[in-house]
Amino acid sequence: MRLLRTREGRALSLERYLRAGEFMGSLTFGTADDTAYFFYSAGIVAQLAMSSHLLDVGFPDMWCAKYIGLHVDRSLAYANATAFGYEDAATDRLMAVLSPYWKWNSLSRAQGIEPDDGGFASDEVCEIIVRLVDHVAEVTGHARPTRRAARS
Repeated sequence: MRLLRTREGRALSLERYLRAGEFMGSLTFGTADDTAYFFYSAGIVAQLAMSSHLLDVGFPDMWCAKYIGLHVDRSLAYANATAFGYEDAATDRLMAVLSPYWKWNSLSRAQGIEPDDGGFASDEVCEIIVRLVDHVAEVTGHARPTRRAARS
């Protein structure tokens, strides 16, 4: 595949980045019952942010949907292969825990899927996700979202 930056890709990149900022508000953690929703939300924010970078550098959206899907660990790997420059052990480990992030949704939980949180505390997850979103802003040049993750 050949990467080609386009205005359309840049516009979609900005849209995804802004959506990541909107979803940051869903990173709340109130009770143990909220754990799955919290991790599901973290996966959504991470995927939206990293797909913003991938779209910005020229990955087609349909290609990302087919080959990356809901695997945020793959998004990070492809991003880093395209000059994203975000080598961080805690982020790598969190992306592995979140991937694929569908496993954290309520339907999966109702089907008896109980994913492992990898020992991450909610504050640690929020900090990692905020740093990741901020890094996307630095790399893409998009303005940082005004919403920040709520911490409990």
